[in-house]
Amino acid sequence: MELQQMRYVVAVAETNSFTRAAERCLVVQSALSHQIARLERELGARLFDRTSRRVRLTAAGAAFLPVARQCLAAADRAVAEVAAAIGEVRGPLRVGLIPTVAAVDVPSALAEFRRRHPRVRIALRVGGSDTLTRQVRDGDLDIALLGLPDSTPPTGVAARELARDRLVAVVAPDHPLATASAVDLRRLCEEVFVDLPEGTPGRNQSDLAFSAAGLHRDVAFEVSTVDALMARLVAKGLGIALLASTYAPQLPGLTTVEIADAPTRVEWVVWSATGSTPAANAFLDILGAARSDSPSPATATETGVGDVP
Repeated sequence: MELQQMRYVVAVAETNSFTRAAERCLVVQSALSHQIARLERELGARLFDRTSRRVRLTAAGAAFLPVARQCLAAADRAVAEVAAAIGEVRGPLRVGLIPTVAAVDVPSALAEFRRRHPRVRIALRVGGSDTLTRQVRDGDLDIALLGLPDSTPPTGVAARELARDRLVAVVAPDHPLATASAVDLRRLCEEVFVDLPEGTPGRNQSDLAFSAAGLHRDVAFEVSTVDALMARLVAKGLGIALLASTYAPQLPGLTTVEIADAPTRVEWVVWSATGSTPAANAFLDILGAARSDSPSPATATETGVGDVP
């Protein structure tokens, strides 16, 4: 069994196509098909069901795939560790982040990281905090930047608190609240809201605060991410939103209003509790310098276990 055969299996599984997998792996399709067939003979089981219209994993293939990914990741880690031992950081770096990250200047951090470590290949994924945390635990991401309610720190991962921020109300410029100096949650619960899906950490930040105050609010519109769509819905007067005060100004054409009894959001950086790669350690180093308040690692709040730069 060879690593290249595992790479071919992963590529076919991810593209659902021998043709696209061969293109991704920069080989002719016949060579890729031959190597997978050879591996299947060695394993004594077919990994894929092939028809003229589709390719899909068999039960044996579904069992083989996660182990193949682990083997490939281990091989990449071995190469990276050897390079680190001679003073060079290289290999992949997979970073997840929420759309509303504000504690870190991510483009500047990536620019500095790229300047220091040009041989590292970086993949960015944007998602919700719960999904990103799970992907770090599962080994699909090396690092993630999260935003969570202050009562629910990340679990199952090594973590460092980056910043705390209060939420503010975001309204259309012509909304009756736009001229208010501050409001409270009781007044806000009279409004219609645009928010993230129920049960997500971003939504929980607000839901927990209203619930603790014994209040109920009407979330009439749910969006999957905080982006231009949310801003357009708020701008049209369809509802208001609660967002971190450091992020809200990034949505143009809207007005922010202070909340007297505002919920708190905590931003975290998390990484694998079983140890991070040299590239991940190097990026954690960069993040310390990229924060607005730039605390030293010794003063940062940490939970969990794992390598800490």
